[in-house]
Amino acid sequence: MIKKNTIAVATAALIAFSASQGFAQEAAEAAAAPAPASDTSVFVFNTLLFLVMGMVVMFMAAGFCMLEAGLVRSKNAATICLKNIGLYSVAGLMVYLIGYNLIYGAPDNPYSGSWVPWGPDDSDPVGLGYASHSDWFFQMVFVATAASIVSGTLAERIKLFPFLIFTAILTGFIYPIQASWEWGAGWLDAMGFSDFAGSTLVHSTGGWAALAGAIVLGPRIGKYVGGKVAPIPGSNLPLATLGTFILWLGWFGFNGGSQLALGTIDDAVSVSKIFVNTNTAACAGVVTAIILTQVFYKKVDLTIVLNGAIGGLVSITAEPLAPAIWQSILIGAVGGVIVTFAVPVLDKFKIDDVVGAIPAHLLCGIWGTIIVPASNGDANYGVQALGIVAIGVFVFVVSLICWLALKFTLGIRASEEDERLGLDKAELGLEAYPEFSKG
Repeated sequence: MIKKNTIAVATAALIAFSASQGFAQEAAEAAAAPAPASDTSVFVFNTLLFLVMGMVVMFMAAGFCMLEAGLVRSKNAATICLKNIGLYSVAGLMVYLIGYNLIYGAPDNPYSGSWVPWGPDDSDPVGLGYASHSDWFFQMVFVATAASIVSGTLAERIKLFPFLIFTAILTGFIYPIQASWEWGAGWLDAMGFSDFAGSTLVHSTGGWAALAGAIVLGPRIGKYVGGKVAPIPGSNLPLATLGTFILWLGWFGFNGGSQLALGTIDDAVSVSKIFVNTNTAACAGVVTAIILTQVFYKKVDLTIVLNGAIGGLVSITAEPLAPAIWQSILIGAVGGVIVTFAVPVLDKFKIDDVVGAIPAHLLCGIWGTIIVPASNGDANYGVQALGIVAIGVFVFVVSLICWLALKFTLGIRASEEDERLGLDKAELGLEAYPEFSKG
């Protein structure tokens, strides 16, 4: 009887032990599995992503300003600063009045643009997934970035108010219409066109508008003399370098924020990967430009190297998530090649691009967009090419018409006397560096 009781007790203990082990294993598995995010936490993190990344992208306005101020002559530095703060402000108003709804459509019909001012809709913020104001802010700073590209190309000879008028047209109409084709669920999006953060929709758009303006405006006095190119050095290369570093920083917000979500573990991993790919592509662009300028020009050209960073950044912008790191290196390196050799090509056509924005933004934007299918299996080379051509033709033709209209009405070019004097004195009545002026 004792033996039977002992066996029963031992059996019961064994069963209890096994059960406890099973419960412990289940508890461990439950602890290891990520807890599902609540709707509230998703809303908070998504909104935070838009706001923080939007602030970082806004700081790119300072980067463009410093880059351009350093690459123009001192007699035009204050004017370029005014144009940069002016274009950012014009973009902010135009995106509110017209631009945002043209991209994304009216709230009741997201597939058709609306010609009315944007209105926030926070009636169901958790269901939307983010605060509507945060998304508007993030999209607005993208539009301002495209306008900044035009400013640098046309520096030192364009009048202030015609430039600001064109900025209003670009940010209120041209940019929103073409962006709606992809980001507004338009016809390019339906065909499968892919441009993650805007190599074409932002950077090439700004580049096409700048190219049209440069053709209509003509080169600076003394740039092309007797069939030769006369270099016109910038006034402050350390300032231009600072501007490039600021732009590099801003690109983490530009590309990382374009994930458009931070409410899950997968989103956090994706944003982290985007940061690394973005940084790696820029590094590759810089190193490539250093090597190539030394080999082909016998001296390392700092201005080309700075644009090598920007070229690498623009190149990776169309798809910063899908590539492996080694692919990002190759994509950025090709961007460095493009900016190194495209500037002399522009000079052959007497297209005066003061800061090298056309190679860095337009051409590298094309390259970055066309190479997307190499890492993203959902993209198609034919559709990518179609999108590049469609957007390029639209933006260039409409911009050309606008520039010509401004030229034959208000006039867009400063007089020869004002250009020689410098636009700071001619248009603003002041100097950027009065203590260093002669006399």
